[in-house]
Amino acid sequence: MTAPEGPAARALEGYGASSRIRAALPQMPEGMAKIGTLLLEDPSLPLRLSITELAERAGTSPATVTRFCRAIGYTGYLALRVGAAAEQGRSSAHETWDSDIGRAFHPGDTATQVMRTLVNAHTVALTSTSERLDPALVGRVADAVAQSTHVDIYGIGGSAGMAVELQARLYRIGINAHAWSEVHVGLTSASLLGESSVAIAFSNTGRTEETIEMLALAKSSGAFAVAVTSDPASPMAQVADAHLTSHAPGEYLQPDDLSAKHAQLFVIDLLYLLAAQRDFSRTTSLLAASAAAVAPHRRPFRTATRPRTAASSKGTATA
Repeated sequence: MTAPEGPAARALEGYGASSRIRAALPQMPEGMAKIGTLLLEDPSLPLRLSITELAERAGTSPATVTRFCRAIGYTGYLALRVGAAAEQGRSSAHETWDSDIGRAFHPGDTATQVMRTLVNAHTVALTSTSERLDPALVGRVADAVAQSTHVDIYGIGGSAGMAVELQARLYRIGINAHAWSEVHVGLTSASLLGESSVAIAFSNTGRTEETIEMLALAKSSGAFAVAVTSDPASPMAQVADAHLTSHAPGEYLQPDDLSAKHAQLFVIDLLYLLAAQRDFSRTTSLLAASAAAVAPHRRPFRTATRPRTAASSKGTATA
């Protein structure tokens, strides 16, 4: 992993060391993951150990510790120490909130602070998702979707809305897509899929049993199975032929964290646009047809008119 740059690095500035580690841990190589696990268990270790001692404790090298620091947005071990010291030195809940934006709302926060928190959480969700997605893999999934005869999309609970959103977009560009949020009908559809079909499942955790069951059956029926989750090591990701990461490290309002949904919407947008590119002339023709179909149900735009005064009305009457 490389150090975050640009918007991602700026967004991470609002997060404390522990939140940064939690966000990056699922994507870390084994050696770096050992360091992250140690620091989550005892955040004071950087204050008590040298870089060499921490490397020995984790069974790795000082160079790996340095790479770990950069992977979570710090310039090096000294910067990590400063971040750890800042977390350890805070004594009040409000101060903890300021250092670890995105983890929990404080009842004393002003509207400006809440707005800043939301912007930070959603920015991190989008930038970290874009950094973790493999463009070549997303392209292959888009190819499969564009060439398929049938696309099944699964989602339970909050992810059901994501399934419906992707289905509506794909359907508008002529792709035979169906969204299922009830396991019985989803399983029925999954059992009827074949090799020319694609199955896409949404689950932020990748651990929703019903969604895993539907995707697994679709795969066994011959469909190309795609999982959209935040965790590449999750059971659903392991079932799939392809895994697309929608990563949302924010924890400000669990379990209904809207930054997680925005990360999923980012993946939906990307898939939709790439699939639409595959036959651009057909796409534009279909979108124009659908726009024309609903146009009569939209009020025409009218410029505002000034209210007529008594004087102007009298002038009009005598003119």
